[in-house]
Amino acid sequence: MPHARERREPLPGDGEGDPEARASAEARAAAAAAVEADVERLLADHSPELQAIERALRVTLRRAVPDAVEQVDFGNKLIAFGRSARMRGLLFAIIAHRTWVNLQLADGTVLPDPDGVIEGTGKRIRHVKIRSVEEASSSPVLAVIQAQLAARPDG
Repeated sequence: MPHARERREPLPGDGEGDPEARASAEARAAAAAAVEADVERLLADHSPELQAIERALRVTLRRAVPDAVEQVDFGNKLIAFGRSARMRGLLFAIIAHRTWVNLQLADGTVLPDPDGVIEGTGKRIRHVKIRSVEEASSSPVLAVIQAQLAARPDG
């Protein structure tokens, strides 16, 4: 927080002189900080190797869906990404297991899978097992992410 006489750098989209826009930008920044704190709390129970994979997968998803709403669900021990905070808006989830991390795909049963990486038996949701940081941004993973986005272009 700047001292009273220091000039604060404008926050992106804060409208500089517009108090409502500034308050909105500050609220978004506070919400993002809260999500980061929740993610760190969830990841604290995981091994360093799994944490690294989870973080790499978050970066991959953020690049693919920069406007995604990200939420931590402590009850299900997952990080959810979607176009809204509602269940219907869910697109992806990151769930750590003992030695790998699942990338859940909300519409996994109907997605093209030319590389054969989608697994599971759910009625709708399927997953891709991510076993390394490198795999989190591999071509097959990027392809299923794009396929999931194409399956629900409007949310």
